[in-house]
Formats: sequence, C-alpha cells, structure tokens
Amino acid sequence: MKIIVLLIALIVSAFGNIEQYFLEASKKYNINPKMLYSIAKVESNLNPKALAKNRNGSLDIGLMQINSVHLPFLKKYGIEKDDLFNPKINIYVGAWVLRSCVNKHGENYKALNCYNGKVHNNNYYQKVLKNFYSLNFFPQIKKEVIS
Repeated sequence: MKIIVLLIALIVSAFGNIEQYFLEASKKYNINPKMLYSIAKVESNLNPKALAKNRNGSLDIGLMQINSVHLPFLKKYGIEKDDLFNPKINIYVGAWVLRSCVNKHGENYKALNCYNGKVHNNNYYQKVLKNFYSLNFFPQIKKEVIS
C-alpha cells in the first residue's frame, strides 16, 4: 500500500504543476496562457504521453503534440524526442512554436494554423478558438488573463 501511495505522489508531483508551466511559458514567449491551454486541449486532450504518427511519417509528441520536424533544431539545445513527454519541456516548446508562428503571420488565425503545420485550407484555428472561448479551466490562468 505504501508503494502505491508513493507512486501516486510521484505522478502527481511530476504532472501537478502543468498549470504553472502554461503560465511560465506564456510569460516567456508573450502568449496568452489560455491559448496555449486551448491548443493542448485540441492537440492531446491534455495527455502528456500522447504520440501520433502522421501520414507523412512525422510524429506529434506529448501534451502540445510537438511535431518531430522540430527535433533537429531542438537537439541543438539538448532536447531529444523523449524529453518532449515531459510536460514542462513540451509546453515551453509549444509556446516557442506558437511564438514563431505569430512572429511570421501575426496574431491571427494563420498563426494558429501554422502551429498545426498548414496555414491555408485548414480549419484548425476554429477548433482552438472554440476551446478558447468555452473552456472552464484552472483558476490561475483565469486570474492571469483578467489581470
């Protein structure tokens, strides 16, 4: 029984700060934390262990479904594929990807579609915005967005 309690405590401590990671990454990359959360909800339903194989052979990894196309660049910073299953690393990388898209396309639907990998003929932004406007989510973000 003690081992089960210890395992549960370890899991909670490893993933219990996910809300904080959204807030920290949003500040670092100047992205609305609710938008990051909305993307994670659409991408993985907030599953840090999500892994999807795309038709083109690439992989989408972790909470924010970071595409493996980014791995060569991330490797320069010591981030490997398995590191993307860590919620903190994954959220920070997701925020970096979204910031890169915003810098390229502006703060509009094209930036959200860019995050998904296809700017034109893509309704991805609609899914994210639907979540953005309807989510009931953790209180820390509500305070952050309001203030």
